[in-house]
Amino acid sequence: MTDHKTGTREEWLAARLELLQAEKAHTRRGDELAQRRQQLPWVRVDKEYRFETDDGTASLADLFKGRSQLLVYHFMFGPDYAAGCPSCSAIADGFNGSAVHLAHHDVTLCAVSRAPFAKLQAYKQRMGWSFPWASSFGGDFNFDYGVSITREQQQSGTVEYNFREMDTRPMLGSNDEPWKAQILSGTGTDWATYRLEAPGVSAFILKDGVAYHTYSAYERGVDGIWGMYQLLDRAPLGRNEDEAGVWWRRHDEYDSR
Repeated sequence: MTDHKTGTREEWLAARLELLQAEKAHTRRGDELAQRRQQLPWVRVDKEYRFETDDGTASLADLFKGRSQLLVYHFMFGPDYAAGCPSCSAIADGFNGSAVHLAHHDVTLCAVSRAPFAKLQAYKQRMGWSFPWASSFGGDFNFDYGVSITREQQQSGTVEYNFREMDTRPMLGSNDEPWKAQILSGTGTDWATYRLEAPGVSAFILKDGVAYHTYSAYERGVDGIWGMYQLLDRAPLGRNEDEAGVWWRRHDEYDSR
């Protein structure tokens, strides 16, 4: 027998209608937040960034691929990684299907990572992905947009992430904790090296040949593009995670079911 509350269809419907009002309020609040994102001032990007792409060396403007809007997913794949972050990989599994629709709505979706382009290409082929993925190896792009730090910054404890200053030293610890081992599995780094990178999403617009930065989000701000979690939030047991649990894998690492 389940220990979860059970009831009649009538009781369920009454509770569901009450929840519906809260969901509608949440949706309206989400619409309001989306409008506020779009109303943020645009910041002109004057630095000349260079990337390696399938089409060769590219500028930031080139990443738009002839469209006026660009969404960049800051994918955690540092120069010393052997494979991409498993969490970023789970998020990116949803990109192929979305990228084609976005492209037909004047938006290019592109991942950017610091690993050399050859590493990104090999991993992209392994994962079966087709969305654009550019390497910013050797450049400042990831540092300037708050998703990469230097070893010196990490050791000093003076790091800015998610628009606030934070000390990364307490979170480093050892590599032996089970949840860390799961995240590091296949990545080929120790925890300190892994934590030189962080996830995020940034938006840009191109007007009259000039690129402007319009939005960035980090940490839980990335939840909205993690399609798996949006589905789990509607499943009977939700995300069903304990505090130390990292249950997901790269999609080619699961035992078959």
